[in-house]
Amino acid sequence: MHMLQVKRDWTADDLDDLPDDGNRYEVIDGELFVTPAPSLDHQEAVARLYMILAEYLSRERVGRAVFAPADVRFSKRRAVQPDLFVVPLVAGKGPKRFEDVGRLLLAVEVLSPTTARADRVRKRAVFREQGVPEYWIVDLDARVFERSTPDEARPEILDGRIEWRPEGAGAPLVIDLASYFTTVLED
Repeated sequence: MHMLQVKRDWTADDLDDLPDDGNRYEVIDGELFVTPAPSLDHQEAVARLYMILAEYLSRERVGRAVFAPADVRFSKRRAVQPDLFVVPLVAGKGPKRFEDVGRLLLAVEVLSPTTARADRVRKRAVFREQGVPEYWIVDLDARVFERSTPDEARPEILDGRIEWRPEGAGAPLVIDLASYFTTVLED
């Protein structure tokens, strides 16, 4: 007997009905992605990078850093929760909701074994298509940052330093990657 396979087309609104069970739920082009709770090294990497970005943005006043869980809803079929992202200010203040700005200045994912493919393929494509100026993937095992932009099909692999200068910033943010990884991984 042949069994009919039903594929559901998920929407951002469907996410509101899912349980608050410690998993992260995202919708990319109608497909549901479920990610389990991250490791402690992952969380340390996000926390350190958040502190660096928040300090920089307090000086440059061009955006606000936000860490997951926080919704970025580009459309009914695209709702993601990057580990860390930067939204532009609205009238000199941080927006109260993503819908207030509708765009990102930066999106960041820290790789984990369960998210690597989605982060490198599906999310990279989403952020490129949505015009996010920079998308960083932090690879703790390789100790590199992968930087993607809408104009480049291939990511740039960085192991020495990363420089970021969002629109409106007077000075760039420069992160020494060796120091960052040493601090995060405590070695």
